[in-house]
Amino acid sequence: MIMEQEMETKSIKIKNGSLPIDAYLAIPEGEGSFPGVVILQEIFGVNDHIRDLTRRFALEGYIAIAPALYQRQQPGFETGYTAEDIKVGKEYKEQTKAEELLGDIQGAINYLISQTPVKANGIGCIGFCFGGHVAYLASTLADIYATASFYGAGITSWTPGNGEPTITRTKELKSTTIYCFFGQEDASIPLTEVNTIKAALESNQVLHRIFVYEGADHGFFCDQRSSYNEEAATDAWQQVMSLFEEELKLAC
Repeated sequence: MIMEQEMETKSIKIKNGSLPIDAYLAIPEGEGSFPGVVILQEIFGVNDHIRDLTRRFALEGYIAIAPALYQRQQPGFETGYTAEDIKVGKEYKEQTKAEELLGDIQGAINYLISQTPVKANGIGCIGFCFGGHVAYLASTLADIYATASFYGAGITSWTPGNGEPTITRTKELKSTTIYCFFGQEDASIPLTEVNTIKAALESNQVLHRIFVYEGADHGFFCDQRSSYNEEAATDAWQQVMSLFEEELKLAC
């Protein structure tokens, strides 16, 4: 667990239109401006793992914000990783809509730009599970310059709220570099889907890298889940740091 005396952390409200949305914010110590990162939750809400990750980014020199993607479905929702928790989290996921989620993420971006010293052209996003899918979707936003999408299921076959699958929007990812991370043992994302995502990124000339970790399952990055894979998680974090360093810190 990361100690909070090395940064400022707080729960805040952001807005998408007139709707107030809960968010967790972590700001590094020190003066000056910093790049920003929007962290997109799993189906389990902005829980202890997501807050811990938000603080972890602050220690690396990023202003990090985690908006509550289930604000409309269940304000304040966070849960663990039992079978019942998964069932409830999936039910809320099915009630989300792509354009509402994009508006919520833009609200988080607007907050970073207007309220905190975020560097111009220095905002990225990272998401896991449901948030990994949403991160791919969020890469269509003009203010996102780097994206890390972890095991986002359904990108090739679904979009929040239904409609054309999220992969059909790949052509809109022109302003971002995207890294996608998968576990080879993830039954919810077969390698055929990974290859389809890779082909879409290549055909649309989107800057990208695809990582598939041998022996890793869905949720391999979360150290609070039984599927945690330390070796894969450590390498993936290094890759994310490299991406954000180059695209967010050095580009500013």
